[in-house]
Amino acid sequence: MKMCHMIADSSDELLQMADRIGVQRKWLQHAGTHHEHFDIAMSKRRLAVAAGAVEVTRLELGRILRKRRGT
Repeated sequence: MKMCHMIADSSDELLQMADRIGVQRKWLQHAGTHHEHFDIAMSKRRLAVAAGAVEVTRLELGRILRKRRGT
């Protein structure tokens, strides 16, 4: 199964999107860290994008994570 990462600007925003697209909160990875995310199936990705999520490239993801880490 092909998967992708789902991140958000805040933990609350991430959990709200997970609830909205039917991803169980128990699958949250690295809770409370700058690496906090869900691994989601492509079908859930389509739902997230339809609900307003913005797709980013790997390069953009790296920039976001570095900014969160403070470097």
